[in-house]
Amino acid sequence: MKVNAQSVNFVADGKLLDFIQKRMDKMELFYDKVIDSDVYLKVENTSAKENKIVEIMVSVPGDKMMVKKQCKSFEEAVDSACSSLERQLVRRKEKLRAKV
Repeated sequence: MKVNAQSVNFVADGKLLDFIQKRMDKMELFYDKVIDSDVYLKVENTSAKENKIVEIMVSVPGDKMMVKKQCKSFEEAVDSACSSLERQLVRRKEKLRAKV
């Protein structure tokens, strides 16, 4: 799957980008018609520890799904967002099956 990762106000290291790619590749196990995905990584300037924001937008035929998560680390946020997206993709797949 094609993953476009963009980091806002900082430079993401290679390990983080590899982690995102591997985690997003697992999406295809749940729904094989995923076209591509955009991942936005942001750091919020606050004193709170949970200042890492991850937004993931996944394109599927005829629709786009978006999830936004805020956690202490980018890995944790990506993992949480991907879990939410996997549930959405499974739900979408079941709805499509029900129609046929």
